[in-house]
Amino acid sequence: MHLEIITRKPPGTPRPTPLLFIHGSWHGAWCWDEYFLPYFAEQGYIAHAMSLRGHGKSSGDHELRWATVADYVADVEQVARILEGIPVLIGHSLGGYVVQKYLEGRRAAAAVLLASLPVTGMLAFTLRHLQRYPGSMLKTALSLNPYYMVGTPKINKAVFFSPDVPQEQFERYYEQMQRESFRIALDAALLDLPKPVRVNTPMLVLGAANDQIFTREEQENTATAYNTTAEFFPMAHDMMLEPGWQAVADRILVWLHWKGL
Repeated sequence: MHLEIITRKPPGTPRPTPLLFIHGSWHGAWCWDEYFLPYFAEQGYIAHAMSLRGHGKSSGDHELRWATVADYVADVEQVARILEGIPVLIGHSLGGYVVQKYLEGRRAAAAVLLASLPVTGMLAFTLRHLQRYPGSMLKTALSLNPYYMVGTPKINKAVFFSPDVPQEQFERYYEQMQRESFRIALDAALLDLPKPVRVNTPMLVLGAANDQIFTREEQENTATAYNTTAEFFPMAHDMMLEPGWQAVADRILVWLHWKGL
């Protein structure tokens, strides 16, 4: 499987632990390269972002509809295997779900969840979204294509971004968003929920106070399941692209240094 990897390296000797960023639904590796990858490279880390199969410039588009969470975990494993050392995994939204599933049977130096799909899954979000946007959910069900959940500019900006994100900037992000697996939506809602009891990796859980996808309570419950406490930032769901992205990145840096990474 060909998987896109975007890598940014520091100007000097890198810190020994690499970082691997995993995007959420409808996104790709591009979403990390706007701010996070160059910033973490400046701080001394080799920073990698991957596109899961069928996303970005990775192969597998023809089979994306039925890709499972096990498939996405295999993608992360494929990339992690070729890195300079055991990485810190940083997952956003659905990428946070993939990180949780990866850690049930695999090692990582540490993990960070950003506005992550919660341990209780995405069924509650699906029901909330159905109530808010019934038309988009009907199109999703009829086409088996979750892109319709966020497929219009109005819905997309409302669920992912703060109102103060400049329109020109939003349009650039919106143009890069794409289809998502229908099967993984079933996995994340009912069929293959996270199993925190199987995870021993140190975890940092960061949430968005103005998230329109996952609630504060869901983020807090996820943190509790991993024996930690969720921390929140005044922003919307796409924390790595929001105006306050640097505060999030700096919190991750402080935590990594505290962990000796």
